[in-house]
Parts: sequence; structure tokens; C-alpha cells
Amino acid sequence: MGSDRSQYKLAGVMGWPVAHSRSPVIHNHWIAEHQLVGAYVLLPVQAQRLQQALRALPALGFAGCNLTIPHKVEAMQWVDHLHPMAKRIGAINTIVVEPDGSLTGKNTDGFGYMQSLLDVRPDWQAKAGPIVVLGAGGAARAVIASLIEYGATEIRLLNRTFSKAQELSQEFGIPVQAYPWESRDDALANANLLVNTTNQGMHGEPALDIALNALPSTALVSDIIYVPIETPLLAAAKVRGNTTINGLGMLLNQARPAFESWFGVRPEITPTLLAKVQATF
Repeated sequence: MGSDRSQYKLAGVMGWPVAHSRSPVIHNHWIAEHQLVGAYVLLPVQAQRLQQALRALPALGFAGCNLTIPHKVEAMQWVDHLHPMAKRIGAINTIVVEPDGSLTGKNTDGFGYMQSLLDVRPDWQAKAGPIVVLGAGGAARAVIASLIEYGATEIRLLNRTFSKAQELSQEFGIPVQAYPWESRDDALANANLLVNTTNQGMHGEPALDIALNALPSTALVSDIIYVPIETPLLAAAKVRGNTTINGLGMLLNQARPAFESWFGVRPEITPTLLAKVQATF
């Protein structure tokens, strides 16, 4: 590309607050690695300015942006095109500025989640047994949608507010069944995967209150939290001999298709990148 300024591409992460985001570390590493001309920046945007900020992306020469809290749902009404997976999840985390200046909303969180499992266990099958999902927020929606797409036939959904789990199970239909939070220990019987999408176990939050006795030792245990890298849930599962997967793989993998849609290159997760991101904790 050389120094041709017309090739200069901007992308960023829009949120409020946004200073804690690891995305600039990840994307700027890939920009340098692939010798691209561009930058990935923080875009602190308050909720009431979201429409203005999104509409300004084409004029400012942005190839697109990521969205984080609190914009993932709200932004759906300000884009021109919605990817089918984003529609199913009900949230977008990636916006692509098309050549004609229109905005396409995508969600790469589900892809990131599935890929994080397959990076650790390439032979894992979603249809091999029941899957237990804890939590019913935006992250749970992305995880459930991708598991269904990947062939899951039974998903047991548990949330502290039972009605939220019921709503989600009605929306996603057959594979998803809501269970009351009180039955979480028993719901682990014969499970193939347990995934925590709640904030329990996150730095500064209480540990997830669950007994793993009924969980088969062959089940995968995953937590989408990445601060800390090993939550109390993953530590307890590891002691029992379960294969564990932390949230860092999802964070890194969801960034790959986003980067590709802006910069035209599908980047890889290297030990150098992993070390760089881990050094920020």
C-alpha cells in the first residue's frame, strides 16, 4: 500500500464508557502485523449522541466500528442493513460502512464464542448432548443463536429472573427450555457444555453460586468473562477434570471477522497477540 493516504482506513470502538476496551490493542496489533495503513481508535459516545455519531462514520472516512455497552441494541435502528444473524441475536457489535456510504450491522459475538470452543476442542459437537446456559442477557442471546446454528438440540436456560429465561426460550423456540434458577445444580446432569454468560465471577463481583457435582467430567465448561482469566467457576471445573475455556478466546475471535470486513484480511490469533492482550490485565 505504501504511503498512499487514500488507502488510510479508520475503525474504532464506540461505547460509553469505552476507555477499558481491549479492542484497540487487538486491532492495532493486526494493522501493524499486516502492514496496513490505518488506525483503530476509541470512540467515547454517549447514548443520546449515538445516531449522530453513526451517521458521521462515512463522512469521517471510517471503514466501520465496533459497538459496546450501552449501544449494541439501540444502534440496530440506525443502520441501513441488518445481517440475519444480528437480527436473530437482537444486537449488533460491528458496523461496516459500505462503498455507497450505507451502514450494515453485524454481530460477530456468536462466531467468536463458537470459535473459542473449537480452538480448544476442534472435535466438539453441539448436538452431542444437553447444553446449560446461565444468564439471559445480550451475551446469552449471541451464545444461544450460535449454538443453535451449530446444531444444538437441547439448551437448558437458567437465569436469576425466571421470566427473562422464559421470554428467551419462547423467542428461540424448540431447542431452548427455561428452568428456574433454583434447579441450576440438577440441570447439569448429562450436560455436554456449561456456559456462564452472567457477570458472576467477574473481577469485583461475587463468585457464581453453583455446585458442579452432577456435571459429567467430559463436559466443556466455558465462561465468557476474561477478567480474571480464570474465574472461580473455571478453577472449580478444572479441579474436577473438565476442559475449561475462558472468555479471552471469544473476545479475540469476535474481532477477526470484524477486522476482515474493514481491512480485507482475516487475521489470526498468535501467541504474541495473546501475550499483548494479557499484559493489559
